Amino acid sequence: MILDQLQCPVVLAPLAGGPSTPELAAAVSNAGGLGFVATGYLKAADSAARLQATRQLTARPLGVNLFGRGAPADPAAYRAYVEKFTAWADRHETHAGEPRYDDDDWDAKIELLASSPPEVVSFTFGCPPAEVVGLLREAGSEVWVTITSPDEAREAAAVGADVLVVQGGEAGGHRGSFQDRLDLPAYGLLPLLQLVGAAVDLPLVASGGIMTGRALAAVLCAGAQAAQIGTAFMLALEAGTNPAHRRALTAPGETVLTRAFTGRLARGIRNEFIDEHEPRAPIAYPELHYLTSPMRQQARERGDTSQINLWAGEAHELAVERPAAEVVGELTSSALAALTDVLRTPWAKAHGAISPGMP
Repeated sequence: MILDQLQCPVVLAPLAGGPSTPELAAAVSNAGGLGFVATGYLKAADSAARLQATRQLTARPLGVNLFGRGAPADPAAYRAYVEKFTAWADRHETHAGEPRYDDDDWDAKIELLASSPPEVVSFTFGCPPAEVVGLLREAGSEVWVTITSPDEAREAAAVGADVLVVQGGEAGGHRGSFQDRLDLPAYGLLPLLQLVGAAVDLPLVASGGIMTGRALAAVLCAGAQAAQIGTAFMLALEAGTNPAHRRALTAPGETVLTRAFTGRLARGIRNEFIDEHEPRAPIAYPELHYLTSPMRQQARERGDTSQINLWAGEAHELAVERPAAEVVGELTSSALAALTDVLRTPWAKAHGAISPGMP
């Protein structure tokens, strides 16, 4: 089990769409955690190049993340949103893209990872079929599945997942749910860890709002073997995070769940675009992702945070700009200190949690 081999219980969130770089993934692995290579939005050939570039920077274990293969949305469900967005884009002198469906090069990526297996393959946005899980495990990879509810945990366990990434509602970026829907639950991380721990007997990796060593210690106490952390690494020197996004992360700012940018529920820092478009945003991913992509790219180039999907966890303003290795080290040392502080409390001492000679 890869989790047992880690020197630090820190797993890098994949961070697809810009922040993910070979340098960032390698730095986390080299620091004793588990780095992840994001393949979301990349073709299989580009994913292979990204993985190869990361392998040249580290000999330690790596993970590779894939997006699940969803189904196309009914064009009638998003036609009105496209019309309104296109008119809005014209008024704001920006561009609208063409909404379309694709499966994120699923088959080619599975073939790639079966022939060049990393230590871990993880899935987001869906539960992989049992035959895919078996193929990847036979090739030598552990299979991790992101879940957001106890029911999803049971489904992932049934197809043979080795590890579950338990994503709480505090997490930044897209919800990893198997299927987006209007009544999608958003469990807080600590309740979800308890519910999933009672539902299945699998190792758990906690994800959602973990920015400090104390938060890392909390999820370890709640049953996780490690934490998957994204927002705390988005200011790392090795991350590819856009400068405007970096500025927004360090400032106080409310986060909200929205489908306005991509047609799939995601947590980001509230801005003018969300306020104007969220009430009308349908469930249509990746169709709306391609619709708004040109606008978002232009906004990044201008440094205009009012039109950028500023994905961020709820505690984003605690992020600090520093090398990724320092993030791993600080999280781990602070978590150990927090656990030690708990053992030193009068309650813990009174109930024999530490030996008399322990400092």
